[in-house]
Amino acid sequence: MASINDLPAGPWTVDASHSVIGFTARHLMVTKVRGQFTDYTADINVADPATESTVNVVVQLASIETGAADRDTHLRSADFFDTENNPTMTFTSTKITEDSMTGDLTIKGVTKPVTFDLEFNGVQTDPWGGQRAGFEATADVNRKDWGLEWNVALEGGGVLVSDKIKLALDVELVKA
Repeated sequence: MASINDLPAGPWTVDASHSVIGFTARHLMVTKVRGQFTDYTADINVADPATESTVNVVVQLASIETGAADRDTHLRSADFFDTENNPTMTFTSTKITEDSMTGDLTIKGVTKPVTFDLEFNGVQTDPWGGQRAGFEATADVNRKDWGLEWNVALEGGGVLVSDKIKLALDVELVKA
């Protein structure tokens, strides 16, 4: 089993063409809607030991994609992210262990701690001699904790959009 301490120390970057910063929400309480953010930057500095590493991520909220243009426009509006006034979402790690990463997630000016379950998938040398590493991370959050309150009550009970959102990261890093 791979250990995060197998990661060589130093700066790493995200290979966006092989990574996803995504989420899942329930729609009408009966199905899942998935989306992702396509424009983001990440500064990752791996320390020795790796548990002393730092991760800083900046996501451009306007880059949200759910597969439905009208829904994406609504998510960018003041009902949700209000990207005109709050263009970014940020994450700054505060603690990393072998199987978790905790940090401060800021959305719409509200900062709350979030702990991701972390799975390290190992390190490989690519065909060009570079080093790559893979991680998966998931966390369940309540969107209302960040002031994302908009919803519609359903006649038969429940709501249009779930409060619980699953954040899911599938990230490939490249040693800088």
